[in-house]
Amino acid sequence: MNADVAARVTQVYRDEWARIVGGLTRRCGDLDLAEEMAAEAFAAASELWTEEGVPPNPAGWITTTAYRKAIDRLRRESFRDAKHREALMLQDPEPPEHTGIIDDDRLRLLFTCCHPALSLEARVALTLRIVGGLTVEEIARAFLIPESTVRQRITRAKAKIKTERIPYRMPAADDLRIRIDGVLAVLYLVFNEGYFASGVGVPALRRELTGEAIRLTGLLRELLPDDAEVAGLRALMLLSEARAAARVTAEGELVRLDEQDRAAWNHELIAEGLALLDEPLPEALGRHRLLAEINAVHVRAKDAADTRWGRIVGLYEQLERIDPSPIVTLSKAVAVAECDSPERALLIVETLRDALDRFHAFHVTRAELLRAADRPDDARAAYERAIALAGNTAEIIHLTRRRDELAVPFAPGEAGRTPNGESR
Repeated sequence: MNADVAARVTQVYRDEWARIVGGLTRRCGDLDLAEEMAAEAFAAASELWTEEGVPPNPAGWITTTAYRKAIDRLRRESFRDAKHREALMLQDPEPPEHTGIIDDDRLRLLFTCCHPALSLEARVALTLRIVGGLTVEEIARAFLIPESTVRQRITRAKAKIKTERIPYRMPAADDLRIRIDGVLAVLYLVFNEGYFASGVGVPALRRELTGEAIRLTGLLRELLPDDAEVAGLRALMLLSEARAAARVTAEGELVRLDEQDRAAWNHELIAEGLALLDEPLPEALGRHRLLAEINAVHVRAKDAADTRWGRIVGLYEQLERIDPSPIVTLSKAVAVAECDSPERALLIVETLRDALDRFHAFHVTRAELLRAADRPDDARAAYERAIALAGNTAEIIHLTRRRDELAVPFAPGEAGRTPNGESR
């Protein structure tokens, strides 16, 4: 296969994979068969286009080839309703059942892969494989788990969809809000794993994961343009991704937000993210929209000293009301330290010890607040605990340096500094 054909196949794969698999699933009612036949069609394209040239409508060629392969498979297989399913595929009628409030195969596919009957791990793997088109090898590498584990999760998820007859459809209008939340949770989990990768000895940033999460959220945004939480999640991802180039030094050390070179931020992504937040506000802001607004405060500031910390405290208080959790309160405490004092923030943080004592970010926050309150011995102990619990090499390097700096006197003004409260 020459380079031009390879590039064209790759482009069609990225652009049309979900649409082709979704359409074939609708017609044959079998997600496993749809995925397998689509993969075979792309493999055939790689060979035949080299000999015959790229057809005028590459996506249509692959779609037709996948359909024909599926029909051939049905003819060879001996199961009870093969003839009926073959007839349905040949005629390609609209499904007799109501498929939801929006008629798009890709969106139905995304909601099927993120069905709440599946485990969260299975939803993530299935979404990346079936909707994102990532290979099993790519998913395993991204999450640092064996390929066999990924393959098993996907196989079990497909089997559960089939045995429990999980419908290939959009949820009804009154269920859409609940189901969208589940889809957004999967996409946010994928993004977070790339934005702050877990695992010692691996890159701090996994751009292939953040990029895929942004792409899939863009697809969801395209299909649900009026959903404020979809817009909020996409804005959150874009504003976070915009800072990626400044988050890690050349030596592999994590860089705090207040120490980042803002000139290195991607201002095109920032502009795109902020534009999403300029759209009309819903009556009540959701979780992802609030997190995006917090990130927007950071990127709008000319420098760290210009950050509107009072605004951030208010946004976290709103978030506490709709999505109360110790993590939200911990993040709010960082902003409180900037608005008020590290001592007041420490009072808040100490109330979270029972819930977060094994969570490394709790000890990071506590160490920075103790440092700002001029309690170096306590801060050093907190850093030690954070280092022991940290799971990212870039952060371990950073925390070790911060701990070791306590061996020398504070520079003027050091006691007034606190962590930046960056929302992951």
